[in-house]
Amino acid sequence: MTGAPPDTPLGAEIRTLIRLEGPISVARFMALALGHPRHGYYMTRDPLGAQGDFTTAPEISQMFGELIGLWAAHSWMAMGSPDRVALVELGPGRGTLMADALRAVGKAAPAFGRALELHLVETSPVLRQAQASRLGNFEPGWHGDVAGLPDLPLIVIANEFFDALPIHQFVHRGRGWHERLVGLDGDDLVFGLAPEAIALPAAPRSNALDGTIVEYAEAGSLVMAELGRRIVGRGGAALIVDYGHIEFDVGDTLQAVAGHAFADPLARPGEADLTSHVCFETLARVAAGHGLGVDILTTQGHFLEELGIRQMAANLKRHATPAQAAAIDSALERLTDPSPRAMGSLFKVMALSPRR
Repeated sequence: MTGAPPDTPLGAEIRTLIRLEGPISVARFMALALGHPRHGYYMTRDPLGAQGDFTTAPEISQMFGELIGLWAAHSWMAMGSPDRVALVELGPGRGTLMADALRAVGKAAPAFGRALELHLVETSPVLRQAQASRLGNFEPGWHGDVAGLPDLPLIVIANEFFDALPIHQFVHRGRGWHERLVGLDGDDLVFGLAPEAIALPAAPRSNALDGTIVEYAEAGSLVMAELGRRIVGRGGAALIVDYGHIEFDVGDTLQAVAGHAFADPLARPGEADLTSHVCFETLARVAAGHGLGVDILTTQGHFLEELGIRQMAANLKRHATPAQAAAIDSALERLTDPSPRAMGSLFKVMALSPRR
């Protein structure tokens, strides 16, 4: 797969880097494309909404964030209602989910609202400004990574966070696995393979067909491990919502999105979102290794149905205009549709807490 000669500032930097140091891993390419301090995709823009590149569930309906707020309140009560707790969101976007969650908390569980401290893990200066505009009254604390979170019980929400963390890819050739790299063919960025085969810690099978791709989400596993240590040490819970697989699977899931359409991941570095499908089995295994147990692992549609989204929609429609009621019905269908490629099925939900 080739990309058009990069004509972005970041593309020029990546070409220079490769000429100086040689081909780079897919993980390093993703980290640069998304998080380069000057030219990274998330450093330079608000990517959300109709004018951006993609839309997330909180932007579709307030019901999504409000139900997650109720889940957080229930988790706090299950912890014994501690006097102080950090309510944390990883990758909070514009702050829409958290604003809706806190509004629901204020109505349904004001004691939880008084106990919580709001903490946001966000690297984008553009999105931090949007979050401050929506959430400034709650005096949030911002952190560049989970290592900076306070030493408190944690209730963590991560909606479409893990899918944007860098991944390594490995391709089976002959008798071994070779890391997939990004290199140059003339001025074109292209995918290639490292010449040396390596032993994967959890290769799917020794007789894999040539061309089989497996992905290793090292960055996501490190985040999960840190959350596990903290939650087990001080108490808490975590809720992860993302698109991906409940069980490990092979295949290339790296994708780029720009202007609400799929794009070539190598074509314009820094100007398209790069993501991969989350393997929830891997995250659950890492979490278990640090003392967390899985309380919920299901589809987004089933999770929202169990939390009462249909009753919430009915309540909202009681005071809605016909146009508003139609919009509520449309959002409900979009969030819960169980069709194989629809949001209600493609997105999975995993809730974690310390093993009891």
